[in-house]
Amino acid sequence: MKRTRFLIFVGLFLALLLGAGIGKWTRPENFQLLGTLEFDPKQIPTSEHKVGDFILKWNAENGGQVTIEHKNRPGFAVWQSIPGEAFLMGAVGKENVTENRGMFNMQDKISVTCTTQTVDRLRRVEDSFPEVYFFMIAGDLRCSDGTTTPYLIGLFTNTTDEDSSKQLLIGTVIDIENKVNRTILTFVSNPDEHFFGFGEQFTYFDMQGQKVPIWVSEQGVGRGEEPITTAADLTNGGAGGNAFTTYAPLPFYITNQMRSFDIIAIGSYPPFSTFDLRENDRVQVEVWTPRVYTMIRSISSPAELIKHHTNQNGRMDALPEWAYSAAIVGMQGGTDKVQSVYAELQARNTPITAFWLQDWVGQRTTSFGKQLWWNWEVDYDRYPGWDEMVADFKQQDIRVMVYASPYLADIGDLKPNLRRNLFQEAKENGYLVKNQAGEPYLVLNTDFHFGMVDFTNPDAWNWYKSVLKEQVVGSGASGWMADFGEGLPYDAVLFNQEYTQPGELHNMYPASWAKLNRQVVDETNQDLVFFNRAAFIRSPAYATLFWEGDQLVSWSEYDGIKSAVTGLNTSGLSGMAFNHSDIGGYTTITSPIKNYHRSRELLYRWMEMNAFTLIFRTHEGNQPDNNVQFYTDDESLDTFAYWAKVYAALFEYRKTLVQEAAETGLPVARHPFIHYPDDPETWKITYQEFMLGADFLIAPVTDEGATTVTAYLPQGRWIHLWTGAVYGSAEKGTYVTVDAPIGQPGVFYKEGSAWGENLAERLKLP
Repeated sequence: MKRTRFLIFVGLFLALLLGAGIGKWTRPENFQLLGTLEFDPKQIPTSEHKVGDFILKWNAENGGQVTIEHKNRPGFAVWQSIPGEAFLMGAVGKENVTENRGMFNMQDKISVTCTTQTVDRLRRVEDSFPEVYFFMIAGDLRCSDGTTTPYLIGLFTNTTDEDSSKQLLIGTVIDIENKVNRTILTFVSNPDEHFFGFGEQFTYFDMQGQKVPIWVSEQGVGRGEEPITTAADLTNGGAGGNAFTTYAPLPFYITNQMRSFDIIAIGSYPPFSTFDLRENDRVQVEVWTPRVYTMIRSISSPAELIKHHTNQNGRMDALPEWAYSAAIVGMQGGTDKVQSVYAELQARNTPITAFWLQDWVGQRTTSFGKQLWWNWEVDYDRYPGWDEMVADFKQQDIRVMVYASPYLADIGDLKPNLRRNLFQEAKENGYLVKNQAGEPYLVLNTDFHFGMVDFTNPDAWNWYKSVLKEQVVGSGASGWMADFGEGLPYDAVLFNQEYTQPGELHNMYPASWAKLNRQVVDETNQDLVFFNRAAFIRSPAYATLFWEGDQLVSWSEYDGIKSAVTGLNTSGLSGMAFNHSDIGGYTTITSPIKNYHRSRELLYRWMEMNAFTLIFRTHEGNQPDNNVQFYTDDESLDTFAYWAKVYAALFEYRKTLVQEAAETGLPVARHPFIHYPDDPETWKITYQEFMLGADFLIAPVTDEGATTVTAYLPQGRWIHLWTGAVYGSAEKGTYVTVDAPIGQPGVFYKEGSAWGENLAERLKLP
């Protein structure tokens, strides 16, 4: 309650002060604004100011500089401007944003730049909230067209609890009367600073030297892997993606110097933004809005930074135990096939917690492969006896999970056994997102178009919530994949006209989708689980579980099994504590140039890896017949049963990690940096390894044909799970190479770990 009141106060105060709200020239790729700082040293002399537990230091020498420290870390700059340079600039831009299949092309033409910043006032502002410290920096921005626009920077801290006293909210408002719609923040970095986080990123862990865009989108097909990326770009208008396209980017980072920075949502969601980390002396953040709220923190460890970040932006609640107790069997094919595969799994004593049957609505064939009828109701022709099957599984403590999304397709003339046309209902009632002509905005998927439910319309919200309750939960499902959410077109028109920035609406959509699903869970009062792939600020506050989306069925570091490890490692730093990937990947491509079909070896290696993550769930992929499946033959069934048993043997340990995540925000699968932040070797790790809690280190085998694996073991003694051999050094981290035939990924546990010793004992599995 205190946090809510504090944020409301901040938003209202800044709004009252200034109101809410780059010659024609298209910016080059290496665009970076440089500005100057101006002030009168007599009026603004060197001074020091207390802002709660933070100290703001103004140095009038060397052109002027602002330094912010925390009383617990004297001499350490939590945030610092560059001497003599503007730390706040503005611009007037006109963007051109095009979308194709959930991928976005962002181009921006700058007509005016505002690069001269004056500092006219530095003062503490008294207010009616005694627990709130508010300090103000104010002045003007002088622009290239001869105009001047005022700005206000407010620094807020709430001293009512220990958490709040370690973080400083910085609200920046540029007067929008002059139509300034780009905010640029510039502050100090150094060559030894490394940047981690930014939500779920699939290519890099350390973003030093990169320019990172923050925009929710499809991740792309290939993302740099060739020839598939170029093929996807040429045939599907840019659908190949790149190193930074992701479903779940979050504007938050942690550095090895224990500085964190994030853009937060107060009243609205930030639109498109970029973090320019290419220069080794500075960070430049650009946001397409005249109002930006950011948070900096002064905390001495990654774990504590994650805790405070999730306190602010939302922390995931503990998962129901059933979701991570045993295997979730993802398959398709109808009642008889499910029962047949179940019999094979029973014969092998395979621990199963659920069957995930995404084709519960029926299946159709498109140019992409096997897809679903996007109309959420049981297809009783494909699944005769559905209700009886669900009830039978329930008696055996096995749940059924299904699939849904906020997208609806008009299939009234295509699907013969349709009972309820959800698209038509939504269209007739005005519940769909509209285009500029006021008609339902129809977006192309593969061979068909779909509409999106407008979550800014309260009636649409309540209607779709009832759809999920009646159609999904009412089918007997205990969980579902809550797919999509990243594709809201930039020029879409929504019901609530108070939202004036298209980018805000776009990035808000996946968080709203997660929130709606969460209300279904809360209001039905059942142990339900849904898993999202698209996410933005506040999504972790609502989602019960995430998954990493559609990796290629390949070994690639760009979009295959390696990228799935990178996604786990990055997302966990940003509050996505519960995350996982499809065993075996998803995207399957058949082409005359190169086929991407799942091999037996890839499937087995992915099983090995996911047995040491939070969720053990299979996926057939979009072309099931071209992929080796866990049920392909006796060998694949035996292999799946074995790794499901290994996974189940770790249940009690995962249980402690889930509870820890709910209390602290620490991810279940985590990057070694979290526990070994002072070890520079950990900063280099992307897909090579990850940790399960603090006790296990996993170096999955992600190279085709490999029979050994190399792992970096941080300082300490580590036990090789399969042989009991002891590796590592009490004095420093070491690299080791161990045998890793199929069936033995690189798994180590800390010497003396009771959990590790227990697993080693239990591996004598029947």
